[in-house]
Amino acid sequence: MVTLSTVEETNATPFESQVCDATSAATSTVSLDRILELVHAYWGFNTLRPWQEEAIRATLDGQDSVVVLPTGGGKSLCYQVPPAITQQTHIVVSPLISLMKDQVDGLTACGYPAAALYSGKSTDEKNDIMRDLRAGKLRLLFVSPERLLMSGFLHELDQLDIRAFAIDEAHCISQWGHDFRPEYRQLALLQKRFPKASVHAYTATATQRVREDIANQLQLTNPAMLVGTFDRPNLVYRIVPQLDVYTQVIQAVQRHKDEAVIIYCLSRNDTEAMADILNSTGIKARAYHAGLSADQRHRTQDAFASESLNVVAATVAFGMGIDRSNVRCVIHATIPKSVEHYQQETGRAGRDGLEAECVLFYSGADVMRWQSLFEHSAEQLKNAEKLIAAQKKLLNEMRRYCTVPQCRHRALSEHFGQTYPQQNCHACDVCLDETEAAEEATEIAQKIISSVARLDRISGFSFGVGHHVDVLLGANTQAIRQRGHDQATTYGLLKGTPKKTLTHWIYQLLDQHLLTRTTGKLPVLELNEDSWEVLRGHRKVRLIRTAVKQVKETSISTISWDGVDRGLFEHLRVIRREIAEQAQVPAFVIFNDRTLRDLARRRPTGIKHFRKVHGIGDAKIEKFGKLFCTEIETYCNEHDLSTNIVIDSRHQADSSPTSTPGNSSSSKISKSKLMAFEMFSQGKSIDVVMAALSRARSTTAGYLCNFIEATKPASIETWVPQSTYLDVARAADQVGFDKLRPIYEHLDEKVSFDDIRLVVSHVRIQQN
Repeated sequence: MVTLSTVEETNATPFESQVCDATSAATSTVSLDRILELVHAYWGFNTLRPWQEEAIRATLDGQDSVVVLPTGGGKSLCYQVPPAITQQTHIVVSPLISLMKDQVDGLTACGYPAAALYSGKSTDEKNDIMRDLRAGKLRLLFVSPERLLMSGFLHELDQLDIRAFAIDEAHCISQWGHDFRPEYRQLALLQKRFPKASVHAYTATATQRVREDIANQLQLTNPAMLVGTFDRPNLVYRIVPQLDVYTQVIQAVQRHKDEAVIIYCLSRNDTEAMADILNSTGIKARAYHAGLSADQRHRTQDAFASESLNVVAATVAFGMGIDRSNVRCVIHATIPKSVEHYQQETGRAGRDGLEAECVLFYSGADVMRWQSLFEHSAEQLKNAEKLIAAQKKLLNEMRRYCTVPQCRHRALSEHFGQTYPQQNCHACDVCLDETEAAEEATEIAQKIISSVARLDRISGFSFGVGHHVDVLLGANTQAIRQRGHDQATTYGLLKGTPKKTLTHWIYQLLDQHLLTRTTGKLPVLELNEDSWEVLRGHRKVRLIRTAVKQVKETSISTISWDGVDRGLFEHLRVIRREIAEQAQVPAFVIFNDRTLRDLARRRPTGIKHFRKVHGIGDAKIEKFGKLFCTEIETYCNEHDLSTNIVIDSRHQADSSPTSTPGNSSSSKISKSKLMAFEMFSQGKSIDVVMAALSRARSTTAGYLCNFIEATKPASIETWVPQSTYLDVARAADQVGFDKLRPIYEHLDEKVSFDDIRLVVSHVRIQQN
C-alpha cells in the first residue's frame, strides 16, 4: 500500500511536479518559515518536497484537493502538518489496521499527538481515544471508511468542529482504479454532512481518468489538482525471462543478504511453495496470504517490521499492509495483472529513498494463467464479458511493458501520461545492457511457426505449446509417434535447445501476436496473418534469450553509501532493533536506514552534531541522542574511525542517494567517483588520487574500497604489498573479519587501518 509513516515517506525520492490547477492554488497566509520550523521540530527535515507546500496550504485554506504523489513521495506530511499548525483535529481515512498502527507509532515517536480507532483495541483504549478526541487533544485520528460511516461515530463528529478529512488510497473510490472498493463511494456524504470541512484525496497511482473520477465521486468543490512524477529514480527495474523461477528468486534474494525482500506470487499455494523452497536453502522466509489466520498474518507482519524476518512471499492480489521503509528488493515471481499493480507493489521498495531493486521474472505462460483466472472468477457475475475484457486490457498493458525492450523508467512514466527527460536511466535492465537478444531470431521464429502449420496440415487440427516444443526438440514420445509427427519436416528442427528456452520463445511469439493461442481448457496454437508475414520473410523478429548477463552494480548504490562506514551502520541497526523490540514498534519507527547511514557517515558523538543528521526531530533527539552518540563514540574508538565529520553542502549534495545520472546533484559525485575509479584503474596510489580530488584520505580509501567491490580485481598488490596482504589475511582468519581494531592490535599496530580495510574488502569479495 502507499500509506507510510512520515518519518519514512518524506525521506524518499525527489520528484518534479507535473500538474497543478494554477487557478485554484492555495494562498494560505501561514509563512513557509513557520511550516518548516514545525517540520524540523517533529521530523528533522529542513526542506519540503515539491507540491508538499501546495498540498499543506490547500488544507490550511479549506480548499478541497486531489494529491497524487508517488509511493515514498511525502503524502502523509501533507495532511499531518496542517492540524499541527492550526491546533485542530483532522480525520484520516485509511483502509488497513496495520497501516494506521504504523503511522500512529511513527507519529508518537516524533512527539506528535495522534491515535487510531480499529477493532483490535480494547474498550478502555477506545474510550480513552474518544475522550481525547472530545477534549481536542488529538491532531489526527485515523479510522477505516467503515468505521467513519457508522451513524454513531458520525454523530460524535457532528459535535466537533472537524475542518478537514484526508482520504488515503483514494484510487479505491474509482471504478477505473486498480483496487476499487465500493465502500469508498459512500465517502461522498462527507461534503453534505460536514459542509465546513474540506476533503483531500491522496493516492500514488492514478491516471488522469482516475483523478477526475475521484474528484467527481467525492463531489469535491473546485479541487486543487497536485500531481508529482510517477518515476522512482532510486529503483532499479529488471524484467528477466523466467527459466527456473525458484533458482532465479534464490539468486535475487542472495544479492540482498540480511536485507528486506518481498516476493509476489500468483496464488496462495505458490507463496507456500516459495517459502518452503527458500527455507530449504537456508533463507528464512514466510508465506503471507489471505488464507492464513489473522494471528498468523499479524505475527508475520510484526516479525517483518521488527526486522527479525527479512523475506516474505505474498500473493499479488492481497493487500499486505506491511509497512517497512527499507525494503531493498521486490521480486515478482509472476507478472502482475496491471501496470498500476506493478507500480504500487514495486513502490514498496526503497521508501526511505535509498537504492532498491525490483525484478520481475516474466513468462507468457503466466499471462495465459491470469486470463484463465479472469474468465473463471467472472463466470457468475453480471456483465462478465465486459469485466473480463477490461481485466485483459490491463493485463495486456503489463505484458507489453515486459516484452517491449525499452527503458523501464520511461515506459512507466509514459503509461501514466508523463514524459521522461533522460535518454538513459542507468537503472534498468535495458539501459544497463543486461539482456541478450537471440541470434537468428527470425529464423527461429520461422521454424516454430512452420511447425505449427505443418502439424495442422498433417493431423487436421491444432496442438498446444508443449506438443510443439517436443516435436521441435525431436522428443521420442508416444503422442508424437502415434500422430506420425516424427516424420514431419520440422521434427527435431531445434534439437539441442533447452526446453524452457524454446517454450519461452513460443510465448514471446504469442506476446508479439505472431502466433495465436485459443482459450478454454485445452488451448492450442494457431496461425494468423502476421505469422505468414514472418514465414514469407517480410517481417523480422526479435527474441530475448533466457540467459541474462551478469547483474551490474548501479551508480545509485555507489552514491548512497558514499562516506558511510558499513560496520558502524550494521552496529546501529542492531541498536535500533533492540530499542524497537523494547518499545514494541517497527524498527523503522525509531530511525530509518537513510538516517542510520547519515549517522554512520557523520559519526556524531555530541548532541550538537547529532542535530545535523537527516531525519531526527526534537523528540528523537531527547529520546535517543545520548544513547546513539555514546554507541558511535565507542565504536569509532574501537575501530580508529574519525568522528563528528563535517559534511559541507557540496558533499552533502554529492552523496544524495536519490540522485540519478543526468541530474545536477549526481553529476558532481559521479564525476569525482568516476575520476577516482579511472585513476585507480590506471594504478594510481591513494595519495595521488587524494591530492587530485582534494578529498580526505579516509574518503579516498573509501572510494578505493568501492572500486575493489565494484571491479573485483584478482589482486590489490598495486595498493597493498603482498606481504602485508598475507599478514592481514592471516590475522583476520584468527581474530575475525568483523572488526578492524583486533586485526590492528594482532599485527602489533604496524599495519594502517586503511590497508587493513582494503585487504578485508578484497578477501570478502574473493570469498563470495
